[in-house]
Amino acid sequence: MTITSPTLSALSGIRHAFFTRAGGVSSGIYASLNGGVGSQDDAAHVAENRARMARILGVSPENLVGVYQIHSPDVVVAENPWDASARPKADAIVTRVAGLAIGVGTADCGPVLFADGTARVIGAAHAGWRGAFGGVIEATLEAMEKLGASRSNIVAALGPMIRQPNYEVGGEFFRAFIEAGRDNDRFFKNAARPDHHMFDLPGYIAARLSQAGVREIEDCGLCTYADPGRFYSYRRSQHRSEPDYGRHVNAIVLSH
Repeated sequence: MTITSPTLSALSGIRHAFFTRAGGVSSGIYASLNGGVGSQDDAAHVAENRARMARILGVSPENLVGVYQIHSPDVVVAENPWDASARPKADAIVTRVAGLAIGVGTADCGPVLFADGTARVIGAAHAGWRGAFGGVIEATLEAMEKLGASRSNIVAALGPMIRQPNYEVGGEFFRAFIEAGRDNDRFFKNAARPDHHMFDLPGYIAARLSQAGVREIEDCGLCTYADPGRFYSYRRSQHRSEPDYGRHVNAIVLSH
C-alpha cells in the first residue's frame, strides 16, 4: 500500500508515504486507492481512500491537505487545514506545523518529498516536466528556507514516476530543453520514431535538486507506467483510451 524512503524514515519525528493504488475502495479504472479529488471517481470512495491514507500517516482526514495542481512553480505555505473544495492553486506545499500532512497527487509526474529534520520543516512538490522545467524544485527549497530550513540539511526523496524507457517526447519538447541548457541532452535518448526522444524525468529532477544545493537525494527507482498492478499512469490510460485515471497521494507530516 505504501512505499517509503529509507533516508526520510531515518529522520525522527517525521512520517511519510508514497501511496500505491492498493488498499482502497474504488473500483474499475480507479481500483483501488484513488486519492484524486479532481477525478471522476465516486466522491465518497475518494474520501474513504484519503481517510485511510490519513490514518496511516497518523492524522485526521481533514489534516491531510493537497493543492489544485496546475503544473506551475507555485508553492503555498500550509498553516491550517483547508477544505478540499478550497484548495489553493499551486504545485508544492511547505509547512512547519506538526500534525498537518501535506501531499501532492501524481499519475506519472514526479512526486518529491522534502524534510529538514533539524529545523522541522517539510515540503511536498508535484514535479511534472513543466513544473520541474519552470522551477518548482527551487521554489520549494526557497519556501522551506523562509520557514527556517537550511538547504544543506534538506533531504529529498523522489517517488514513483514515469521512467525513461516509457516516456517518449517529440522534437519540440527536446529542443526546448536543449535551448535552456546544452547539458540537458544527457536526459534524452533517441526513440525509434524520427524526431522523438525518451526523456529521463527523475534524472532531470535529481539534477535540479543537486544544482540547487541539496546534498542528500534518494530515488525509489519505480516506474508508474511499467507497473499497472501497483500504480496509476496518465500516459498508460491514454494509450488504453480510458476516460480517466486514478491519482496517487504522496505525503509527509511532522509528528507532535
